[in-house]
Formats: sequence, C-alpha cells, structure tokens
Amino acid sequence: MGTSQSREGLDISDADSDQYTDEEEEEEEDDDQYDDAQGSHQQQQQQKPQYKAKSDPKSLDELDAKLKALKLKYASSSSSSSSQNPNSANSVKLYLHIGGNTPKAKWIVSDKHSSYSFVKTSKIDGDGDDDESDDGGQSWWVLRVGAKVRARVSSEMQLKMFGDQRRVDFVSNGVWALKFPTDEAYRNFVTEFQNCTFENVYGLEPTEENKVKVYGKEFIGWVKPEAADDSMWEDAEDDGLKSPEPPVRASQDLLEEFEEAANGGVQSLTLGALDNSFLVNDTGVQVYRNLNHGIHGKGVSVKFDGSSSRKSSSLAQMTPKKALLMRAETNMMLMSPFKEGKPHANGLQQLDIETGKIVTEWKFEKDGTDITMRDITNDTKGSQLDPSESTFLGLDDNRLCQWDMRDRSGIVQNIAMANSPVLNWTQGHQFSKGTNFQCFATTGDGSIVVGSLDGKIRLYSKTSMRQAKTAFPGLGSPITHVDVTFDGKWILGTTDTYLVLICTLFTDKDGKTKTGFSGRMGNKIPAPRLLKLTPLDSHLAGSSNKFHGGHFSWVTENGKQERHLVATVGKFSVIWDFQQVKNSAHACYRNQQGLKSCYCYKIVLKDESIVESRFMHDKFAVSDSPEAPLVVATPMKVSSISLSGKRQH
Repeated sequence: MGTSQSREGLDISDADSDQYTDEEEEEEEDDDQYDDAQGSHQQQQQQKPQYKAKSDPKSLDELDAKLKALKLKYASSSSSSSSQNPNSANSVKLYLHIGGNTPKAKWIVSDKHSSYSFVKTSKIDGDGDDDESDDGGQSWWVLRVGAKVRARVSSEMQLKMFGDQRRVDFVSNGVWALKFPTDEAYRNFVTEFQNCTFENVYGLEPTEENKVKVYGKEFIGWVKPEAADDSMWEDAEDDGLKSPEPPVRASQDLLEEFEEAANGGVQSLTLGALDNSFLVNDTGVQVYRNLNHGIHGKGVSVKFDGSSSRKSSSLAQMTPKKALLMRAETNMMLMSPFKEGKPHANGLQQLDIETGKIVTEWKFEKDGTDITMRDITNDTKGSQLDPSESTFLGLDDNRLCQWDMRDRSGIVQNIAMANSPVLNWTQGHQFSKGTNFQCFATTGDGSIVVGSLDGKIRLYSKTSMRQAKTAFPGLGSPITHVDVTFDGKWILGTTDTYLVLICTLFTDKDGKTKTGFSGRMGNKIPAPRLLKLTPLDSHLAGSSNKFHGGHFSWVTENGKQERHLVATVGKFSVIWDFQQVKNSAHACYRNQQGLKSCYCYKIVLKDESIVESRFMHDKFAVSDSPEAPLVVATPMKVSSISLSGKRQH
C-alpha cells in the first residue's frame, strides 16, 4: 500500500571519514530515488577545468576569462579567511544528504571548512554573483554557503533546527546541513535567518517597531513566542494525558483496508456522514457506500449528460471543482468555474442524489446584478444532516454572505415555473477594501473562519459578517485552505509550505474562557504552532508540490474532540496526532527558536499525486481504532486506510 513514516535526519558526527568523493558522486548518479539532491554539486564537479602542463602557459587574463565563462564563483576574502580559520564567526561544516529514504541514505561531508553569508541581491536566482544591492529596486536576502549553496531566504527552504547539535537542515536543490562550532554561532545564524525572512516577506527591516506594525501589539507573542501565553494550549489538552515521546513509527500503524479504481479524472472527494460518499470526476458523480472500514463503490454514478431540467447558457458546463451536500445528504450543490484556471463561479447546479437528476441551475445575484463566488460551505459543520436545510454560505474575494434557495417570503421557489431561478442574498457584506478572501469554514454553532491571500485569518460570529471579532495576522504565506474544530477552539490554516495551528481560547476580564469568535482576545493571545515536513521529506515530495487541503478529523457533536489532522502534498498524505501537537512538552519543541514546529507525523505514500485526503465521520470509527478511516483519492483510485489502535511508546 504505500505507508511510510516520518524520517528525522540521521545523526551527523564530526568525524571527517565521510568526505564526499568523486566515486560516491558517480554512484549517486544511478540512484533513481534521489535524482536531484546532488544535482548542483555534480554540476560544480563537472565544471572543474582540466589543467594540463604546457610549454606556453596562458596569461592570467585568459585564465580569468575562462573561469568566468564557466560561471565559477570566487570566494570572497571573508570566505577565504573563514576557510583558513575554522573559528571565525561564519565558519560552518557543510553536509549533503544522499540516498533519499533508501537503506543507503547517509550524510556526507561536502565541505569541512566552509563559511556562510547572507547577501542582499536583486538578481534572479542563479544569475551571477550576489553583489550587494544598492540600486533602490526590489531586492531580497539570499543565503550563500561557500560556492555550493545559494538559496533565497524563505519558508520554502524548510529550515529545521537542531539546537542540541548546533545544526540546521534545509532544502536547496538537495538536502543540506550546517554544523556550527559554538552555541553562539548557531544562535546568531538562526536569528539572522529569521530577520532576513521577515524582511523578504514584508519589505521592512526587522526592527521591533516594524514587527509591531506588521503583527500588532496584541500579537507580539507571534514574533516572540517565548513571551506568549501558552497556558491555553495546556488547559485544552484532553483528559490531562501527555502525548508520548516521538514514536518509532511502524508501517503496521497504518492498515490499508482496500483500494479500487475510480474511473479516472477525479476532481474532488465529498464525504457523507450517513450512507454514502461521493467522488466527482470528469464525467459525473460516483457513489460510494460508507462502511466502518472505509468507502466501497456501489457501481452507481450520475453522468453530466445534460439531463438538467433546464439548460442555462450563462452557467459554465465545465467539470465541477466543488461539491456540497445538503438536505440530509439527499442533494448536492455543484460549483463549476466559468473560466479555466480560476475558482470563481457565477452559479450552481443542484443535483437530486435520489433521482440522479440535475433539478435546477442557480444564479448568484445581488441587487439585480450577477456576481461570482469562489467557494461555498454549509451554515454549520453538521447542517448537511438537516433535511430542511435551504441556506448555505458563499465566499468571494471581497464578499462573505449567506444564500437562500427559498423566495423572500420564506416559501420554497417553484423551480418549474421560474424563468431564472436566483439565490437570495439573505445576509452578508461586500467589503470595499481588498480583503482577498481565499477559503472559509464553519464551526458547530455557525461561526465562520476565513483565510486570506495575505495570510490573515479572520473570525466572524454567527450573527455578523460585517466585522471580524478577531483577525490573526499572517505569517507571510497565503492561506489556501482553512478548517476549524466543531467547538471553535482550534483553527488549521494551510499554506504551500506548512500548516499553522491556532488556539482561539482566551480569558475575558471576568475570568471566563471564550473563543475569538465571540469577543476580542486582548493581549494574551497564544502563539500558533507550525506543522512541517522534514527537509528530506519536503525534498522527496518535490519542489513543485505544495501542501493543500489541511483538515481536522470530523466530529459533529458537542463534547467530542477531533483526534488527528491530515494534509496532502504531492504523493504524500500526512497525518499528525492532534494531542501530540498540542503538548507543549513534546520533544519536537525542545531547543527551537521562534514558533514551535512539529515534525512528528505518519505518511501514506501513493503512486500518483493525491487529489484529497479526508477522515470519515467519527461514527465510522470502530472500537479497536483511534480514528475513523482515512479516505485518500487520487485521479485514478480511491483508498480507505485504518489507523491501528495500539498506543505509541
């Protein structure tokens, strides 16, 4: 089946016996599972000029021209001095990881006497030397390590800290590690890296004043996590149990029950909490039966064959990208983009699942003007189970609203008689400023969380969509997907390179514990936690593959707590233990600077890119399993995976 486990970096010794040799390099050229990790290093090896003794030696000018033509970089005087003096402030030992996740995987010394520097440049990656930029144009910080590493400072480097080893790992056309001679040198590097990241993201110098300007006084703990109030994380832990230490993940912990073909072209996965779940593909909707060990095809599908009761030329006929269950899961709203490559839609198709017919096509309209929506969701986390449900929420770049399928007098519209069925805008707000909303989700009571292009996450109460009760600042990356627990205490935001977990709990002036959906959180706001892949796993996932679709496991009852989190990146479905992430004493958080980052997870590996990964409803969890089955959909297959019930030690 393709299960895997989180792979912590192998320990790096200070022994020099693992020096990188040409023979090892030639061996690695044949390693299909690690085809690009040493690409830049090989290029440098291949570009070495071959010197031959000649009776008429070339002039220095000619030799210099040849070296420049080969794009070899001269070490700066500071680098040269660092190489000769390993005790200088910027000296490091550079390692390269080879072998991927094979049994032959190991760290090798790439340069035992190297040095690093942070350089501000305006040149495109790989375009010449990184001369200090002084032209006043756009520029950014890059990290250089000798002549072998040049990387723009950003979250895409997936920097991982090992404070106890005075070491950092990162990705840059391969997986590299730096070891520092002293604790002070290590801390200085991490601080400088974080400052350069801040300036690259916000275009501001990393002064205290600018950090307050970006994050606000209330969220200064996001900049200085050591000053943040972490008590809410501890208070929220379930049953007072502490998570185990980082487990030795065994493949038996993930048990795939079955896998079956999905007729190809799968676009989305829509899980039901009752009898059925659904896959939307290029030709229609496939129906699956929900069972305690996963979902199983019923051999039934609804084809997109023009069987709608009405054709509307104004609505797109492209493959739906979004499906929403309603009315006790007997109806499905299908939303198709009207322009390729864009999520925005100008209407919906309503599918009656019991008859297999498109019963109507709705238009989005406000004050007589056609408008678009980029996303839709249910009013609450469990409202799809309500047989009388006639309303749902809509989101566009600068709009947040509720739509109603009934007419304004509260009577369900007569679709057969209507010339142009229009959804009624019952409440909401059209923002004048560029909010750049991207995604949203609802809690069990109908509170709304919205993620934005600038990384902000806004919380709205169920009674007002005009003014956010709380607005969490962005961390520099757009929020592409957002989820929230049933009780509204936890929010999971997805970015391209990491997930951000936010606690919404706070204590008001009367000593009562509330969530940020119900009031202003004040200045004691817990710092968020980041969920990341290790640099090795990030590299193996592929630089073009990004995180998407981060979800909590699914509960729809008060008093029940979600147990896991899942997200997809490339061919990986990545699972975190929710309780372990919340545990402030978890080993992942030791010796870290900045926001706490968790690297303990399980991986489900498929043989093609994953479309979506979701946990089934909590009711389908069996007694010997800690969670309901995980359903993983790829373009060609759908798999159901059970988690074993044994505790990790």
